[in-house]
This record gives sequence, C-alpha cells and structure tokens, in this order.
Amino acid sequence: MAAQWVLLGLWIACIASLAGASLLNVCMDAKYHKAKLGPEGELHGQCTPWKVNACYTGNTSTEAHRDQSYLYRFNWNHCRVMPHKCKHHFIQDTCLYKCPPNLGPWIVKTDSSWRQERILHVPLCKEDCEEWGEDCKDYVTCKENWHKGWNWATGMNHCPWGTVCRPFKQVFLRAADLRKKIWSDSYKYTTAPRGSGRCMQMWFDPAQGNPNVAVAKYYSWDGRAAADMARKPVVGASSSLPASLPILLPPALLALM
Repeated sequence: MAAQWVLLGLWIACIASLAGASLLNVCMDAKYHKAKLGPEGELHGQCTPWKVNACYTGNTSTEAHRDQSYLYRFNWNHCRVMPHKCKHHFIQDTCLYKCPPNLGPWIVKTDSSWRQERILHVPLCKEDCEEWGEDCKDYVTCKENWHKGWNWATGMNHCPWGTVCRPFKQVFLRAADLRKKIWSDSYKYTTAPRGSGRCMQMWFDPAQGNPNVAVAKYYSWDGRAAADMARKPVVGASSSLPASLPILLPPALLALM
C-alpha cells in the first residue's frame, strides 16, 4: 500500500507541475499586451525592470508615462494635477499590469471591448501598499473605483456630474481600500514584506533578478501543492487538490482516494 501512495504522490506532483507551469510566463489577452512575451530592450522609465522578458513594447511603455496618453485616454488629473510622488505609484501600477509575464496565477476571464482577460486579487507587498497610500493621501479624486462610471463625453475621463473631489485619505479610509477598490479588486493588500516570496513587488533592481518570478511560482497550484505536501504526508495530499483533478487520475489511482 505504501508504494501505491508514493505512486499517487508522484502522479499528483506531475499534474500539479503541468498546471502550475501553465500559469507562468504568460501574457494577458488584453489591449496593448503582446501575444507572445519576449525581451524589450527599449522599455521606458519605470517599466525598465521587465525589459528582459516583457508583455509590453517600448512604444507603449513610453505612453504609460504621459499624463494623457493614447493607451486608454485616461486623465490622471481629473480633479487637479496629480503630484509626481503619487503619479510615480500609478505609473508603476501600469507597468506592473502591462509588462510582467508573472501574473498568470491571477489572470481571469472577462468580457469587455478592450480585453478578454484581467487580473484579480494580486497580492501586493506591504511596503508598496503603504508607500502608495502615503504618497497619494493628499491627492484628490471624485471616485473610488477608476475602472468605470466616468463621464467620457469629451473622449477623456471626467468626474461624473454631481460628484465632489476629496482627498484620497477620505475616499480610501483603510490601508487596504486603495489597492482593493481603485481597480475593481485587481490588487489586494497583504502584510507580507518585500523579499518574502509571498507578494508582488511593484519595483525591483533588475540586476538582482525579478523577485516576482518566485512569487508567481508559489501562487500557482504547483507552488501551493508543493508547500502543502512538504508539511504533511502524501496520504493527505488529496485534501488540497482541486475538485476537478480526480477526473485526470487513472482508475487504479482513483481507487486509492
């Protein structure tokens, strides 16, 4: 029986590896994302850490740094001019959304005119969340969700009629609110620090390698399953399997579950 459990464990590990690998090194099906990732030596400004392997082109990374670019015709200055220290974080946010091939574990299907996929609940490192909130706390906005609900009558986003511009610190009352609400749950606040391997960094020194590669691997099913199997005997591994996985097992192994 012990040999059968070992065989089951090996089969699970194989399936998990295939499932996890499918979430790594992928680009979203969305506007201005490349269909196939690859090096981009000309990535601009705050997008440069991803130039070795990117889902974004140099031209579009340049546009991401403009106040009113052709990318989405989104105006950062919809209430008043956004301070540089605040805008810095939003450009990093754009680069993190557009450039990395490491967002696979959080890519989900969506149905809109400009993208077929989006990210959901990407865990951001504590320092990135706190610095973003602190540097933008005095900037003013009229909306807590910037994904939808704008007045686009001029072809550029403007505050909806009847809304009032208020400081971020009044619109986003808790530390987690900014990351959670502003892009419809694209991100989530975590207490994990940079370098922990459990959160995505919005910026890093490319000379030291991309720390988000390890994070994506951990959050793929492969990574979570490996961590679970290291903490418990193989016989308990089935408790952490996706409900759909048993249909992939051969009948002889299914009988053991």
